[in-house]
Amino acid sequence: HILPKGLDHILFVLALFLLSSNIKTLILQISIFTIAHTITLFLGVFNIIKISSYIVEPIIALSIAYVGIENLFKNNLSKSRTIIVFLFGLLHGLGFAGVLNDIGVVKELFVSSLISFNIGVELGQISVIALAYLFIKLPFYKMHWYSRKVTKPISLLISIVGLYWFFERLFF
Repeated sequence: HILPKGLDHILFVLALFLLSSNIKTLILQISIFTIAHTITLFLGVFNIIKISSYIVEPIIALSIAYVGIENLFKNNLSKSRTIIVFLFGLLHGLGFAGVLNDIGVVKELFVSSLISFNIGVELGQISVIALAYLFIKLPFYKMHWYSRKVTKPISLLISIVGLYWFFERLFF
């Protein structure tokens, strides 16, 4: 899901990465996001929580735009960001649950499929972060222009894509 159909998840994780000035803040954000989306992934797949994808998907797109826009105006992680990341993680988990419910899972393999899916999502997140670190943070982070020429433009692009997807998912 994360690579072929999960560009929204990739952009969200990349936006979290961009505002993380050190590994501690990155791990904090990603851990909170992972815990949240794992909770609603399980609750959504077991139909304990059911919210229409017509509601969830536009809000997921808006979450991407929000985090990108926040990156444009802040230079470091605030305490409120961790709460926001958790809430958005809950939404992303419902999106994942919708994908799994659409695919359909054989009942006998349900739990193992769910665990495998979630592990795949986490491996995808780690891959995105590792590539971003290798190609963005490592070569450019110490440059005085890093925020102005790397973080801000990429965050702006993520925001625009998130807003585009929001309107696309809402109206089309």
